[in-house]
Amino acid sequence: MFKGVLFDLDGVITDTAEFHYRAWKKLGQEIGVPIDRTFNEQLKGVSREDSLRLLLSYGQKESEFSPQEFQELAHRKNEYYLEMIQAITPTDVFPGILPLLEELRANKIKIALASASKNGPFLLAKMALTPFFDAIADPATIKLGKPAPDIFLLAAKEIGLSPQECIGIEDAQSGIKAIRASGAFPIGVGRIEDLGKDIPVVPDTTCLTLDYLKNEWTQYV
Repeated sequence: MFKGVLFDLDGVITDTAEFHYRAWKKLGQEIGVPIDRTFNEQLKGVSREDSLRLLLSYGQKESEFSPQEFQELAHRKNEYYLEMIQAITPTDVFPGILPLLEELRANKIKIALASASKNGPFLLAKMALTPFFDAIADPATIKLGKPAPDIFLLAAKEIGLSPQECIGIEDAQSGIKAIRASGAFPIGVGRIEDLGKDIPVVPDTTCLTLDYLKNEWTQYV
């Protein structure tokens, strides 16, 4: 039986992806790099700094900004994003997530957040979910973002478990790769075409129940 669940945030617990897109689009327009939703797919699950590198590369502007200017751009994007997410409330939690968290707590299964978002603590607080989480892995303390396993390795460590004792839940291909690389068992939320045919994938979060996780884990081990 698994002992912990490592949750991604964007696209798993709530949908802040649209706000990220709008914030990146606004920044891109300001620096002369217009983007669309197709390009934005590359940014899902990726850290702020790595997303900015992808954006600058896309616009062939990698060499136009100093390290200080780069950090200022990343900060500016985050300010736009923070302005947009002020209105998030507990009603924005995806269907099925709150009952799942309650089930996990009742069964003494550890819960950790493994998100690339540095705004994870703020968002959990806005959605009144903080009490459910035993740990929030700090993405600022890891060397590499997804698809590297660092954030999931840290999340498991923070709850006193090995990754092999945990399930990781993700909606992005980079996140699934990170879970695999960590040694945890991946479950995807979304489309099989995007996440892979060789892992369990649910179409939406209403399918994520404790019984479902147990069943998939039993087949895994």
